[in-house]
Amino acid sequence: EPLHTGKLALYLLGLRATCPPPHPHRSLVTWLKYYLEEDWTGESRHGHPLTSYYQYGLGVLALCVHHKRVREEVIRRLLMAQHHGRLGHGGNAVDTEAVVALAFTCLEQRRLVGTELVAELQAATHRASKSMAKVQGPDGIIGNIYSTPWAMQVFLATGTCQTEPVFSQAMAALLENLEAFGTAATMAQVLPVLHGRSYLDIASMHCQEEPDTLTPLDVEPLPEVPGNKTVQLVVECPLPWCYELRLYDRPVPVPAAASLLDVLQAAALLEPHDFKFHTQDTPQGPFLTQVLGLEARQEKRNYWQLLTAPNTSLQMGIADYRPQDGETLILRLSEW
Repeated sequence: EPLHTGKLALYLLGLRATCPPPHPHRSLVTWLKYYLEEDWTGESRHGHPLTSYYQYGLGVLALCVHHKRVREEVIRRLLMAQHHGRLGHGGNAVDTEAVVALAFTCLEQRRLVGTELVAELQAATHRASKSMAKVQGPDGIIGNIYSTPWAMQVFLATGTCQTEPVFSQAMAALLENLEAFGTAATMAQVLPVLHGRSYLDIASMHCQEEPDTLTPLDVEPLPEVPGNKTVQLVVECPLPWCYELRLYDRPVPVPAAASLLDVLQAAALLEPHDFKFHTQDTPQGPFLTQVLGLEARQEKRNYWQLLTAPNTSLQMGIADYRPQDGETLILRLSEW
C-alpha cells in the first residue's frame, strides 16, 4: 500500500480552509505524523523520503497550518535537502522549493520551533526565494505554469511580493494562462494567489457563519473543431535504462481537437502490439506512468518527461495539452 503523505496533507489543508469542528480531524493529523515518519524510515538508507521532498514538505506545512509541532529532526531533513540541492529538477524543483519554503515560513511565524532554528529557517526561505526568482523565464513563468502559483505564495507569505519584481511579471503570466488551471487541485493552488493570499493564511482564518451562496457553474463543452491533424509521436529512453535511445517514432492521425492523451490512445489503437501506455489518476489529472512497458517509478527517481520537439517541456498535462498539426511530441524517460 503506497504512502499517502501528500494526498493527506492536501486534504488537511482543504479541511482547515472549510472551518471544520475542532475535534473530528485529530485522528487524521495523527495519521499524517505517522506517514511522515514512515515516509523517511522507508528510505532512510538512501537519505531521502520514500515519496518525495515535495510530499514531505507538504506534510510539514499541513501540520503547521493545524498548529502542530514536528520533531526538529524532520525539519533538519528538509534544511539539509535544500542546502545540498536535492529538491528536484525544473518546474518540480520550483514546486518543492516553494512548498518547503512555505513550511519553513509557517513554522517560524507560528512559533512552532525553538529560537535557534528561526534564523536557519529564515535564511533557507531567503535562498529559496532567490533561487525561484532566478529561474523566471522571459514570459514571466517560474519553472512552469503550475509551479508559478507556488512560488508566488512564498513571496506573499514572506511579504516580499511588493519588492520582488518577478511577482508582478508572474501575475501577468498567470492571468494570461488561467485556462491551464482546470482541475480542483490546480485551482486550489492559483486561487489564493489571485486573492493575494497563501496557504499560510488558512492557519489564521477567523471562521464565521456564512450563508451558502455558492451556485453550480454550467461549464460549456469545448467547441467541436472540424477536420483532422497528424502528430509525430516519439518515445525516447536514454542510458542507463535503454541501449537504444529512440524506441518509437510514428505519425499518428487524430481529430483536430485531440489532446495528447487522445494521441496516445489513437497510437495504441493503431498498433496495439507496438504501442502501449498506462496512466495514473491524480488530482491534477491523468499522469503518464508507463510507455512501451517501461515504468517510471518513484523509487527509481525517474519520470516520463513530455516535450515538443526539439526540446521544449510541455506546460500542461497529457489530458490538457492539444498539439498542433505536424507537431512532434516526445515522451522521454528522464531522471529527477
